Amino acid sequence: MASNTKKKVFGSEEALAMVEELRAAFDCGKTRGCEWRISQLKALIKLSEEHEKEIVQALHSDLSKSETEAFVQEIAMLKNSSKVALKELKHWISPEKVKTSLATFPSSAEIVSEPLGVVLVISAWNYPFLLSLDPVIGAIAAGNAVVLKPSEIAPATSSLMAKLLGDYMDNSCIRVVEGAVDETSALLEQKWDKIFYTGNGRVARVVMAAAAKHLTPVVLELGGKSPVVVDSNINLKVATRRIIAGKWGCNNGQACISPDYVITTKEYAPKLVDALKTELEKFYGKNPLESEDLSRIVNSNHFNRLKKLLDDDKVSGKIVHGGKKDEIKLKISPTLLLDVPRDSLIMSEEIFGPLLPILTVDKLEESFVVINSGPKPLAAYIFTNNKKLKELFVRNISAGGVVVNDTTLHLAVHTLPFGGVGESGVGAYHGKFSFDAFSHKKAVLYRSFIGDASVRYPPYTSTKQRLLKALIGGGILGVLSPTCSNLPPKC
Repeated sequence: MASNTKKKVFGSEEALAMVEELRAAFDCGKTRGCEWRISQLKALIKLSEEHEKEIVQALHSDLSKSETEAFVQEIAMLKNSSKVALKELKHWISPEKVKTSLATFPSSAEIVSEPLGVVLVISAWNYPFLLSLDPVIGAIAAGNAVVLKPSEIAPATSSLMAKLLGDYMDNSCIRVVEGAVDETSALLEQKWDKIFYTGNGRVARVVMAAAAKHLTPVVLELGGKSPVVVDSNINLKVATRRIIAGKWGCNNGQACISPDYVITTKEYAPKLVDALKTELEKFYGKNPLESEDLSRIVNSNHFNRLKKLLDDDKVSGKIVHGGKKDEIKLKISPTLLLDVPRDSLIMSEEIFGPLLPILTVDKLEESFVVINSGPKPLAAYIFTNNKKLKELFVRNISAGGVVVNDTTLHLAVHTLPFGGVGESGVGAYHGKFSFDAFSHKKAVLYRSFIGDASVRYPPYTSTKQRLLKALIGGGILGVLSPTCSNLPPKC
């Protein structure tokens, strides 16, 4: 019997009405108070703790994600982000006192962090719980009203978050909109005070174009081909385990900061390949397609995209380990490819899966040329004990973040900004950087009615001109300006 239940339409009119409701709540000052921000951050922790099993189940349904990976890489990280925000919130929202100059004497000044208003967060499917709610933490901590649009490619997690945020959060200021292209398009037509998008470069261009119509600022968390440079003077076992953890232990390669390719010397490549094979078998067994610790490929479209990379004639015969596929389970075993051509398909786009090409060079310094010849990556990794090589890598490789002798762990350091550069992203977040991403830094200068100097007013005489030149030219100003910072507030 046919169902009469129709899907509730969410189009431009519905999006506009929702934004207007949220803006009204923001304009009345509801989100600005520290108490409201604290209550919502505590609610996020509470829903994570009280529904941990359901969250794990949803992540397994969407990605076959293991319970350990779901907890460590999504639930625990979200709770830690919330706790950092709670601990630091009063410090973050306190005005920052800054120096003034002789030109404004007597005066004092400060920078006040104020919320932007009503913001939109558009999330990704690969870490659907963490990447949805981590930016929301920053938006809430900064005092904004926020709309979350989860990825429809992870429907179980999207549905669960819509329910949980509806039950636990203040729905007059925080909303979830589920759906796909039509719903996202309707949202992007609206005027927002900031848009935070996590995903790929193609959609990011659509988001940026929509934001430009309203001069809306954006944060774009994208991806790129993150390289791993491997020297020979290392602890090979530790290095390979850390490469594997960053590649296949992060959602089976479906992570924006997963190692995308490796560069090492021709001489060292056989040792590295053998070590990777050994550790991969220890981690995932002789038949990794049966391993419960490897996530599946998210859907058939991405499975076929990865299959196409392997079927490229230019990489024929380059597979030195793995390559097994199960189209029904949507699984591909950890795969190593040696000496793939740099103009092959697998080297021309972000892999975002369990395939790892290994390029070889005569001298390791040549790897810098290889990396810098492409778009700037979201992350870059190097394994070496050579101090000079570390310094050269950090100085010469432009990437969103760099890790020496490990992979992906910078993501967990809340005192570091996480974001891209160039085509790998715009803006950054995590910890206070999340708060800053959703705040306006308002400059405030305080003066009294004393010390009103006639030199600044017409008529401008030669005497006034000489005095102004002396002040503004740096002589007197440069010597005396530090003393102005010692003035009492609002002097």
